[in-house]
Amino acid sequence: MRQRLLSEGAKELSYEIREIVKKATLIQQLGQKIYWENIGDPIQKNCVIPQWMKDILAQLMQENETYSYCHSKGVEETRKYLANINNTRNGAQITSEDILFFNGLGDAIAKVYQYLTHTARVIGPSPAYSTHSSAEAAHANTQPITYKLDPDNHWYPDLDDLYLKIKYNPNIVAILIINPDNPTGMVYPLDTLKRIIEIAKEFKLFIISDEIYLNITYNGARAFSLAEVIDDVPGIALKGISKELPWPGARCGWMEFYNREKDLEFKKFCSALENAKMIEVCSTKLPQLSIPRILSDERFKVYRKELNESIGRRSKIIAQILGEVPSLTFNETYGAFYNTIIFKEGTLKKTQKLEIANPEVKALVEKWVSDEDMPFDKRFVYYLLGAKGICVVPISSFCSELQGFRVTLLEENVKLLEHIFKGIRDAVTEYIES
Repeated sequence: MRQRLLSEGAKELSYEIREIVKKATLIQQLGQKIYWENIGDPIQKNCVIPQWMKDILAQLMQENETYSYCHSKGVEETRKYLANINNTRNGAQITSEDILFFNGLGDAIAKVYQYLTHTARVIGPSPAYSTHSSAEAAHANTQPITYKLDPDNHWYPDLDDLYLKIKYNPNIVAILIINPDNPTGMVYPLDTLKRIIEIAKEFKLFIISDEIYLNITYNGARAFSLAEVIDDVPGIALKGISKELPWPGARCGWMEFYNREKDLEFKKFCSALENAKMIEVCSTKLPQLSIPRILSDERFKVYRKELNESIGRRSKIIAQILGEVPSLTFNETYGAFYNTIIFKEGTLKKTQKLEIANPEVKALVEKWVSDEDMPFDKRFVYYLLGAKGICVVPISSFCSELQGFRVTLLEENVKLLEHIFKGIRDAVTEYIES
């Protein structure tokens, strides 16, 4: 090539949640059974969509209008419906004009960072969700800026860390929250959210709130939406149906803009996001059409409540199995369907390993862990994969200095769930003692 093709930020694009699949697939091809704990897809974990929901989609497929383009910002009827849902709560009020649809939340997230000026930074939580941290880092051509979530305090944000990093980095223009959080399963307390809004006001920032799991809470928790706490601070909420219905294959997400008239720069930024979607014509129409029909059906609330309760029960089972392991710092979860488990400082060493029965798998794993610079938790994850066939994601890959791993709470077969997590418990014990 006559010129360099890749930007400096391209090297920041990584997604270990999917990368680990490549490793697991190689091991699977050698005869090892794999238990997929790496990705939050309820359908792959035996969640069955109810027939009444499928009937709604089947009816939409019979309507000729379903096959046409829709408005660039999204189906008007659906945007009005979602605005009305928002406006039933006390807080920021919006209209259908403040809602913008995308082909999945990943598309929306990419657009947010793409259209910020290159010097503008967004500070997000760590452990970080890779879609956000990678997109922000790629946009800025450098490593992401993060504030700490504290495993010794229920994974709540370290607000002093957040404040000081914003105070001494004038390039930060926005604060990202993921509520409920991925990868930790933490739900932001109301007082914490209010303090974050105060910080945004003081430094004239806007808020980005990823709320894809907003309605997935359990064990007595409630997640407060950004609209309920934002006051007059500009903000963008990111929402979708992939986890809530759940319909991850729909690739249907949207933004809600709050207080866009309060700041001229923020208003121009929102307009740029809308113009970007107009260039693409529109997002996929069928899932948008389904939203009012499914969410307004009286059966949906019952269905979602039962799913949340089942996730809560599974979280308790996992807590019983892993909660008392001496080498681990374990926090129960209250939202989303993930848990991040941390190895206590000093428990991981370079010499540790697990016995792997299959010689071909053993050779492959030993080749992977021969990298001198490999984080210790990644070594454990590879050994766990080879020895037990359990696929989890190392926390060092979530833009974190902590050492641990993320699991899901999705396996609906309780016996299989217990088998997987007892396997993790036994592997941790064997690994630490090796």
